[in-house]
Amino acid sequence: MSAQLPVVGFWQRLRVLIQKEFRQIRRDKRLAISLIVPPTLQILLFGFALNSNVTALRLGILDDSKSPESRELIATLTESKSFRFQNYYFDGKDLQAAISRGDLDAGVVVPYDLARNLNRREPTDIQFLLNAVDANTAAIGQGYAEGVIASYNASLAGQGIRPQFNPLSSAGSNKGTISLVPAFLFNPGLITNWFIVTGTFGTLLILNGSLVASTAMIKEREAGTVEQLLMTPAGTTEIVVAKITPLFILLTGVIFLATGLIRFVFNVPMRGSFLLVFFGATMCLLCGIGIGTFIATFTKSAQQAQLLSFFVNPPLASLSGALAPVEAMPRWLRPVTYLNPIRYFGIITRGVMVKGSTLGELWPNFIALILFAVILMGVSVWRFRKQLN
Repeated sequence: MSAQLPVVGFWQRLRVLIQKEFRQIRRDKRLAISLIVPPTLQILLFGFALNSNVTALRLGILDDSKSPESRELIATLTESKSFRFQNYYFDGKDLQAAISRGDLDAGVVVPYDLARNLNRREPTDIQFLLNAVDANTAAIGQGYAEGVIASYNASLAGQGIRPQFNPLSSAGSNKGTISLVPAFLFNPGLITNWFIVTGTFGTLLILNGSLVASTAMIKEREAGTVEQLLMTPAGTTEIVVAKITPLFILLTGVIFLATGLIRFVFNVPMRGSFLLVFFGATMCLLCGIGIGTFIATFTKSAQQAQLLSFFVNPPLASLSGALAPVEAMPRWLRPVTYLNPIRYFGIITRGVMVKGSTLGELWPNFIALILFAVILMGVSVWRFRKQLN
């Protein structure tokens, strides 16, 4: 019995310390609000604002043909959701000036001989002007225009017109044709929100975990209660564990909140096991708490901690593959992403939710997340205990 007393005393002291932390967090209304409002706003803003889809591009038209064929082409362009008719122009300089002023995103110039060339099966060039200040929008607009022209060519083929810029085999020809029929796996609708919100999930956990942990640790020091805790029979390990445990339990609510928003607001499917996402998210949370605790050991106020976190969290978000694919980064920068836990959690979330991947396919990413959590928590706890001592 005497050998078990220290163990019982340890758990009793730990339970009392954890209860004290919960009461302290409950009295701090700002901390309670920060666990609900910022994650909700962040996931919604990331999902709706960071969208690479471009629609309703403002289109100016210069129609020199004024034929039924040109009117049909213009109707095909403007009736699609990709372009929105803005204005007619009668001079190329006016159209170019409107694009330069930013009044238009794109302009189309239909040549006067469009109808004649189409009926004679001669090549026809249609000039499509794009405002390439935003290169991404210009590239997407070009793709939209090519798709609309392909649709228009198909309609001409149905009328018996064979335009040369889209060669088709003639009736009775022995020449074969090859048609490309793409199949979009896992995301048939090509919804970019699915990529954004599943990637920023980890960024959300790291960001909120680090900010909440650093703020809680520093407030304890500013209130002067750390010295009082050191006067109690509790050891430094018990104090550190008691500080981290309530934060971890409360922050797990962010996991359910973010998952619900991703699932029901952005309609991202859950094709795999939610337990895999939840376990990966808990490891990501521990990484965030470890980063926040580590930052708190180098700062003396909440303002200093927030300032220092600005040098940590933005690089983690940028080099994670959450907002843009890792393959789009420079080749020399890609190896740095392997030192980022958000990268591995993004692979897990997208794999489980969108592709239905299992543990057998994702286990290397789980191993990496666990190692990051152990290292970051271990270093932060060592630093905190060193300060207490």
